[in-house]
Amino acid sequence: MGQKVNPIGFRVGVMEGWKSRWYASKQEFKELLAEDKKLRKFIKEKFKFAGIPKIEIERTRDEVKVVLHAARPGIIIGRKGQEVERLQEELQGLLGRRINIKIEEITRPEIFAQLVAEDIAEQLAKRASFRRTMKRATETSMEAGAKGIKIQLAGRLGGAEMARREKSITGSMPLSTLRAKIDYGFTEAATAQGNIGVQVWINQGMYEDANNGADAQEGQAPKKPKRTYKR
Repeated sequence: MGQKVNPIGFRVGVMEGWKSRWYASKQEFKELLAEDKKLRKFIKEKFKFAGIPKIEIERTRDEVKVVLHAARPGIIIGRKGQEVERLQEELQGLLGRRINIKIEEITRPEIFAQLVAEDIAEQLAKRASFRRTMKRATETSMEAGAKGIKIQLAGRLGGAEMARREKSITGSMPLSTLRAKIDYGFTEAATAQGNIGVQVWINQGMYEDANNGADAQEGQAPKKPKRTYKR
């Protein structure tokens, strides 16, 4: 199951929240969903070097609130906030609604799977060795504090005639455990021989660790004493 299911989608509604938070009637739903997709695509293409792994959208009756999680927020903000104002105007023209932009900085981009995947794809597009690229990405993420990382490349690796898959796993990667905070990223590297799919899973620890265990300990059932078995 862990090989087939997106680990973020697997946890949405249980351990993770939704990236789009709004309610709409059946008539409006498809239009607003298309708007969200158009908005995300526009921002990712405009600020491809800002390192944006996640874009959250909240809608109220009056405005659309867009939260950008960025590794390099200075690129989005610009000098004296000029780029943010320009982006706000462009998005308002694109959607025809009032936009409120909020930017949150990512302190450790090495443990965000989407950013790691995009970095690997960029290296592959520059004709770097895929094995060396995978090894470097693995070492960087583990040094940054990741509990485990899995990288999978698929395509004509190294310019080979036949497409194949290469996989690298380091550390712990419990894909079917809901308590484990697994981040997932996917992108494609455009090479001269064809596109190479890049998938990255990063184990960021347990959800209890992020909340200091306060909420988790209250909800835990009392531990039963271990049973001893005699042969």
